[in-house]
Amino acid sequence: MPAAMKAAMSLVGSQGIVSATELLLAAAVFCLVFLLIQSLQQHVPKGLKSPPGPRGYPILGNVLELRKDPHLALTRLSQKYGDIMEIRIGTRPVLVLSGLETIRQALVKQGEDFMGRPDLYSFRHITDGQSLAFSPDSGEVWKARRKLAQNALKTFATTPSPTSSSTCLLEEHVSEEAEYLVAKFLQLMNEVKSFDPYRYVVVSVANVICAICFGKRYDHNDQELLSLVNLSNEFGEAAAAGNPADFIPVLQYLPSRTMQIFKDINRRFNFFVQKIVQEHYTSFDKEHIRDVTDSLIEHCQGNSVGEDAHVPLSNEKIISIVNDLFGAGFDTVTTALSWSLVYVALYPHIQKKIQEELDKTIGQERRPRLSDRGTLPYTEAFILETFRHSSFLPFTIPHRYRLEQPTCYLGRVLVFFGVVFWEVPQIFWE
Repeated sequence: MPAAMKAAMSLVGSQGIVSATELLLAAAVFCLVFLLIQSLQQHVPKGLKSPPGPRGYPILGNVLELRKDPHLALTRLSQKYGDIMEIRIGTRPVLVLSGLETIRQALVKQGEDFMGRPDLYSFRHITDGQSLAFSPDSGEVWKARRKLAQNALKTFATTPSPTSSSTCLLEEHVSEEAEYLVAKFLQLMNEVKSFDPYRYVVVSVANVICAICFGKRYDHNDQELLSLVNLSNEFGEAAAAGNPADFIPVLQYLPSRTMQIFKDINRRFNFFVQKIVQEHYTSFDKEHIRDVTDSLIEHCQGNSVGEDAHVPLSNEKIISIVNDLFGAGFDTVTTALSWSLVYVALYPHIQKKIQEELDKTIGQERRPRLSDRGTLPYTEAFILETFRHSSFLPFTIPHRYRLEQPTCYLGRVLVFFGVVFWEVPQIFWE
């Protein structure tokens, strides 16, 4: 028996200085501290150096520096450490990229290398870990399913509308909601003079997404539609609150009310989508593809042809793809439209120029079409400048890359306020 073990055992006995319970507790604490130290150590492959970055606190990393306006804090840090820097959020290393060329190199030129997602604890509970958008999987089957989803959307965006003069089903649904929204705004201006447009924009966007995914346009007071909107808002709030277990993994074994709420939201949304998909199976007609869900069911039943025909697709995968499509289009489009309304209200002379371009190019006799985009340069420039100036999405969803063994995460700092491209980036350029 080793001398250390003998010494330890000699302390335990009927009249020992240390009880067996205390000895076990001390051993557990030692192991925990040892594992913590191991997790905090940098694991950099031989021959490589860690990117520069600020030193963080044990366990917390650089969280305290990012508490308020993290995108601005990271912008300041990038000015000190460069376009490629490493920080730590909790015990996780995070590689932060800023600068247009750096981000283009990573996400475009080396897109395959940065395609994956980190294996975050909360990601595992989105569509039961089957999500295309949040899954750490980036293999060949995943790529094929992503392409299948893209093709389903493309088909919907090019299928002619059988009931209107719109060039495709997508255009028809967008036009209907836009007309409703304009009429509603005019009504509210006449009745109450001032109002918050967000609540009406969010329902209209949800209706378009429902039409794309489910082939159904709801009445704006429909309780199912409103429940879906509320559920999406709850998801956004829960995700924005963050989950410490994502970056301090040991916390996933402790009770968390925030995580329970997050799981419940995902469970309820999965149940809703599952119900819709089951209804589509019941009424499916391969001669009449109504929406993206029908397109995916057609593939699932082996009726599809072409390069995607070999891609395996289960009922669970259909649910996860529809879930991803709904989530991807819902909050982003709503926020973009809301910011656009803010800017046209703030700059009425810009609003006037946009109206003049629309009147000159489209006139009052027909609806705008997707094909009009190339003939509306000022309107498109306004939309792009809105995206730049508001920067309502300063970060991407975290990406994953590998340096042999360690797994790191890629966050994107906003690049839209660089003086390299805009002499005075803080102003809204006309």
